[in-house]
Amino acid sequence: MLTVIVILLVAWAVLAVVGFAIKGLLWLAIIGIILFIGTLIFGLVRRSARRRKSV
Repeated sequence: MLTVIVILLVAWAVLAVVGFAIKGLLWLAIIGIILFIGTLIFGLVRRSARRRKSV
C-alpha cells in the first residue's frame, strides 16, 4: 500500500510541475496539488490507523 501511495504522490507532483511549466495548463497544476495533498492525507490516516491497530 505504501508503494502505491508513493507512486501517486510522485505522479501528482509531476502533474503540478508540468502545469506550472506550461502557462496554459495552470488548471493541471492546481489539480495536481489538490490530488497530492489528498493522497498525502489519505496515506497518513491509513498509516496512523494501522499503528493503532497493531498496538
